[in-house]
Amino acid sequence: MSDNAARRLSRMFYRISIAIEAGKDHLSDLDGAIGDADHGITMSLGFMAVNAELAKLNLDNTLPSEVFAVAASAFLDAVGASTGPLYASAFRRAAQALKKDECLSPADQAAIVEAMTTGIKERGKGQRGDKTMLDAWVPATEAAVNARARAAGGPEMWNSILEAAEAGANSTRSMVAARGRAARLGERSLGHMDPGAASAVIILRAMKDTFDEGEREKSGPR
Repeated sequence: MSDNAARRLSRMFYRISIAIEAGKDHLSDLDGAIGDADHGITMSLGFMAVNAELAKLNLDNTLPSEVFAVAASAFLDAVGASTGPLYASAFRRAAQALKKDECLSPADQAAIVEAMTTGIKERGKGQRGDKTMLDAWVPATEAAVNARARAAGGPEMWNSILEAAEAGANSTRSMVAARGRAARLGERSLGHMDPGAASAVIILRAMKDTFDEGEREKSGPR
């Protein structure tokens, strides 16, 4: 199972990279309104580096937790900006969470989302309402935890995760930034979506698509 799980996570990171690359210009435009206009480029470089390192692995002999550990190191090496340490911490936390099971059940998928959010919070010392990526990640985690508590199936859980993340990202338009470069703008940051929250939605959507695909493969043709 862990062999299949490692390959699925590798496909997940590939999907994330493709999606981030496709949205790179939009993310940088969002960042241009309240930051340095480089968020899309930074995220694209980070995930391209992750995929380059994962391509070197023998996934038949790699544990899922190791995939996240490799992703953490690769992202941090490629991205020196604040986003690098944040996502490196997220991936390290996910690796630790998976070591308990090395499986990708819906409960484990919820644990990945929860662990990634914990890593970002610990590293960035932020919270929901600061107009950061946490405004997408925190509600996504709440949805994941609630879905796990009611033993929801994977597709139902991911629908609720993505819906919560999208709503959270959209809510940043009405926030004044309290952290990051955007905080320097004060009231002028109003009306703009946080680019980190926007990229978090892209990441979570790619995760959803990967895990939904896994569910369809398990159920087979109808």
